[in-house]
Amino acid sequence: MKRILICLTAAMMSVTIFAQKTSGGITADMLKQIEKTQSRGTADKALFNAIAANSIDDLAKNFSNQTRLDTYFSHETKSQSIHNQKSSGRCWMFSGLNVLRANFAKAHGDTISVEFSHDYLFFYDQLEKANLMLQGVIDMANKPIEDTYVSFFFRHPISDGGTFCGVADLVEKYGLVPMSVQPETYSAENTSRMSRLIDSKLREFGLELRKMVADGKKTKAINERKTEMLATIYRMLAITLGEPVKEFSYVFRNKNGKPVGEPKTYTPMSFYKETVGGPINGTFIMAMNDPRRPYYKTYEVEWDRHTYDGHNWKYINLPMDDIEELAIKSIKDGHKLYSSYDVGKQFDRKNGFLDLDNYDYSSLFGTEFTMDKAQRIMTFDSGSTHAMTLTAVDLDADGKAKKWKVENSWGATSGQKGYAIMTDSWFREYMFRLVVDKKYVSEKILEAEKQKPLMVMPDDPLFLMDE
Repeated sequence: MKRILICLTAAMMSVTIFAQKTSGGITADMLKQIEKTQSRGTADKALFNAIAANSIDDLAKNFSNQTRLDTYFSHETKSQSIHNQKSSGRCWMFSGLNVLRANFAKAHGDTISVEFSHDYLFFYDQLEKANLMLQGVIDMANKPIEDTYVSFFFRHPISDGGTFCGVADLVEKYGLVPMSVQPETYSAENTSRMSRLIDSKLREFGLELRKMVADGKKTKAINERKTEMLATIYRMLAITLGEPVKEFSYVFRNKNGKPVGEPKTYTPMSFYKETVGGPINGTFIMAMNDPRRPYYKTYEVEWDRHTYDGHNWKYINLPMDDIEELAIKSIKDGHKLYSSYDVGKQFDRKNGFLDLDNYDYSSLFGTEFTMDKAQRIMTFDSGSTHAMTLTAVDLDADGKAKKWKVENSWGATSGQKGYAIMTDSWFREYMFRLVVDKKYVSEKILEAEKQKPLMVMPDDPLFLMDE
């Protein structure tokens, strides 16, 4: 009898659920109504034939807009060699190291230059992120695995994405080496397979650590086991990226390749001190433009850091007028800036040109796309996807920006010989963050930046797409 009642109850529930699901479904009458609105003229047939055999962007490209591409800039920092991140998400590192090497060259009157190894720093980035994941799992082992924080670590054990805060923490902890001393490997330039294997191993290790905590193992035993796990990750990284250099001989060269002085023996830390000087942390602010939130408030992205003992990503939310003023001050003084954008929007990659009118999707599809910046962020339609190095600005007679220029990390053959040009209208809509030296920042903003930050989770729409 009980079994019959259970079956009847289950059947009634399934009918109720099915009714709930179908009440908002597409009915036959609704489908007929939709179909009646469709035009089936010769123009629509031609349009379908064109789109069926061609790229949407090729057909939507606003041909007349190409005449707006102007390569003149009123204020431009010194050019430097263009690097290529290849099939990796290390744009944050390339942009950050671009700024550091540009500062070094400027400090030496642009007579000598340096190129830093991305492979070296990436090794420690991945090892540190592995430790961050494992220690995070230990710290939250008493929470259910479905908990937001716990699932965050298992969902994203490590990644090759990041922010300038990671550059600062990693460089100060591990130093720098020249690119010639530790060049790129295949896995550094093609990170996906290596990352998947390490992710899988870390998830396995994470479950083991949770069990050790649940079984009441002592902290010492858990830490010893975590160290053994990190040794396995270290070996996987050493096989794919090469073991980090500990000591090397190096001589600086001028632009013609001629040695300047005699070769010296360096460690990564001594090389960092000679090329960068003092600490990076504490010298900059990170500004963000997020129109969903109040301006002149400080926010911190919880757990969004590269090292367990490092800094979360902290930023002050500013209007675009303030951000542009900071960028202009820095560029006028000859200093490049770390910056990030949503490059998936209106980007003519062939010409390296970003403008709101590059592609006319509205005419092609017969519908307007009307969301503003705040709406695009809150609906996951837009967010920071790519870091580039801001290098130049073109100002009008009133000192207002007309267009901007960025050094990209997609190789010297991409766009404008490795650079991209963006109109100010595009910049305001799709630029999200800027790292600027504090000496260019007003007292008002510096004071606001000191407030106790409001904590934001890394699954916020604005940060989910970060490389």
